[in-house]
Formats: sequence, C-alpha cells, structure tokens
Amino acid sequence: MTDPSHHAEHQRLGSAGITVIESALSRVGEITVRRTLPRRGRRMIGAWCFIDHMGPVDVGEEGLGVAPHPHIGLQTVTWLLAGEVLHRDSLGSEQVIVPGQLNLMTAGRGVSHSEEGTGYRGEIHGVQLWVAQPDRTRNGKPAFEHHAELPQVDLNSGSATVLIGEFAGVESPARRDSDHVGVDLDLRSGTLTIPVRPEHEHGLVVLSGSVHVDGTDVEPGSMATFDLGRDELTIATNELTRVLLVGGVPFDEEVRMWWNYVARTREEIVIAHREWTEDSGRFGRVKSQLPRILVNPPPWNTQ
Repeated sequence: MTDPSHHAEHQRLGSAGITVIESALSRVGEITVRRTLPRRGRRMIGAWCFIDHMGPVDVGEEGLGVAPHPHIGLQTVTWLLAGEVLHRDSLGSEQVIVPGQLNLMTAGRGVSHSEEGTGYRGEIHGVQLWVAQPDRTRNGKPAFEHHAELPQVDLNSGSATVLIGEFAGVESPARRDSDHVGVDLDLRSGTLTIPVRPEHEHGLVVLSGSVHVDGTDVEPGSMATFDLGRDELTIATNELTRVLLVGGVPFDEEVRMWWNYVARTREEIVIAHREWTEDSGRFGRVKSQLPRILVNPPPWNTQ
C-alpha cells in the first residue's frame, strides 16, 4: 500500500469512514473507459480487483473491438446498461450479452477471450469487473456462464439487481469463489437506506446521475469506499441514477497484477506471459477474426 500523502490528488476524504477515489482514463479496444480499480491507495475491495466503467459512448458495427487476450487467476464480470456485446472465448463460448444479463468467465489456470461487436450500432454503456480467485480455485479449470435473468429487490425509491452474492436476503445464482457481493442499484429521486454487511468493505461506483451518501457527494468518474463495520448506507439522489455497489471480506492473500494476469508472484506472471506469447496451448484459441493481442514482457527481471 502506498503512503496516502503520495496519492492525495486521486482521492478526497468524505464524512467519517468514507473516501472518494477518482477514476483514471484508459483505452480498451475502441473506447475510452474510467478505471476505478486498481488505483494508488486502493488496490482491491474484497476480492474485486478491477473495475472499468465504459461509456456511455456510441459505437459502430465493430463494437468494443477487444481482440483475443489471456487471463489467469480471475473471474471477469460483464454488466451492461445499454447496447450489446459478443463474448467469445477459448472454451468455445459465443454469447451475446444485453442489459439485464450477466456474463461471468472464470480464468483459473488460463483462458483467452474477446469482446466484439454484433452489428449493433448505438450507445454502449456498462462495466467490466475482475474478481481475484483464491488459492483453492485459481489454478483450476476455466469456465463460462451466462445468466439471462438475475434476482431483484424492490426498494422504496428504485430497485436492486443482485449480480453476485447476497443482498437483502436475495442471492444471485452466479458462481463466486469468495465472500463478495455486487449489486446494481437503479434509483429514482429520493432517499433510501440499504443493508450492508459489517464484515465487508464496500465501494459505490456511480454509473449515471449522482448520489449523496452519508454526507458525501459522489458522481460518475469516482468511487466512494467505506470502512468495515457498517451495517447500512443511506443514499440520496435528485435524479434517475444507476449505482454499482461492490463489497466483500478483505482478501487475505497477496495479489500481483500485471496486464491481464492476476497471480501471487512475478514468476507466475512471467511464465504465463511467455506461454501466451509463444502460443503454447495453455490459453487455447478464440474463434475470432481479430488478431491476438501481443504486448512486451513484464518490465522486471526475475533472475
């Protein structure tokens, strides 16, 4: 963890126990995204280790245009608010995702995938997240699942869709390898109090609109994070708003991330990247017309 004094420009303190972290802009395929995790001073929330907020942006037939690339040791979670995306992976999966549906891919010891256009032209808006797999599953078999419907919870001023884990007594059918939760809050103007688990750390990512949370303003491009020990959050909004709530028990295993790999040591990353570069077969093949993404090796020396 870096010294907070070195990343003050990336975050601000809200009311007691709340920190607001600014996203960084990054390029993914054909679009610019707001990268909320990882950031200096905040690498993870529970097992959540990566959050990209994409759009809203208009796209042509090429869609996201993210060519085949590898993963190890993580799960990808894709959730759309607008548009559609075609997922292809080395397991042979070909799955279009639209708003209200969830794609979850488990990398385990190694998988590759692409995110491509469907011919759809128009607005794309959504979020992709990574979940670090624990030691007991991170070297297991890769897998993919698609959920066309997810459970919802009625709220006084909106509704909640449970993507991963359990919220307000309702549980998602999606796989999870650790104790974590992800919820999409679709809110109208008003104030509501939502239950959260005190043993979880939490983050709120505003996807559209703006919210006032326990005395702190949060807008798109930033994430509010909350200390352990809370059992509820009070959220107020003056407009139609979409907010992503993520949380989980603090991840107690050391995590090293570089490019598309989540590992424990630099050596694991070096080996995985060499096998991807050499097309050893570890990551399979994606049936895509887009060329495999190749990048330079990690900038460190493991000798």
